[in-house]
Amino acid sequence: MLIPSIDLQGGQIVQLVQGERLAVATDDVDGWVRRFERFPAIQLIDLDAAKSKGDNRALVASICGRLPCRVGGGIRTVERAAALLDGGARKVIVGSSLFRGGQPDLEFAASLSARLGADRLIAAVDARGGHVVIDGWRTRLPITPVDAIRTLEPFFGEFLFTNVDVEGLMRGLDRPAIQAVRDATTRAVTAAGGVTTEDDISWLDGIGVDAVAGMAIYTGRLKI
Repeated sequence: MLIPSIDLQGGQIVQLVQGERLAVATDDVDGWVRRFERFPAIQLIDLDAAKSKGDNRALVASICGRLPCRVGGGIRTVERAAALLDGGARKVIVGSSLFRGGQPDLEFAASLSARLGADRLIAAVDARGGHVVIDGWRTRLPITPVDAIRTLEPFFGEFLFTNVDVEGLMRGLDRPAIQAVRDATTRAVTAAGGVTTEDDISWLDGIGVDAVAGMAIYTGRLKI
């Protein structure tokens, strides 16, 4: 399944290369929402909230009212996750806050799962150079994505694996890394980073992984 990505920053939809360089920015939020209406799932990320530079809460709520969204960005408490679900998000994506002291924070993961249910929770495990990265991909941890996923598996119904090494470059997937993640868990897996062509999506589908695409869609490289 193809899941379009909507990344919000400063009230705009944006696309960043490897989380840093701005490559796409548009105020046409309504236009893109209309284009995505036929998709069964949308990934909606509040980059400002993720970076602790404000938030786009009103816009997130508006989009969730129109599209079936899985929402992430700056979710650091059980209460915030619950509020997003109450506000219309189908699922919530939790990332950096799942790690403390370089390792998965199992107490926080367990509290999320107990309160909200694993089926509504997606753990975001982002990787660069074969290791988990957090804090906007700036902090590298000693743990690998596979080990993190195996540890967090009891508490989450799905994992979102983003390979930062290829994210936003439109050069294709790191297939061995994705295969290793797929083999590490029985839970649902979604892959982001490098999804560029229909062949990428077909390969992912063949191993039972959903595809998140952003840059390729907004630049017209991938026709939807």
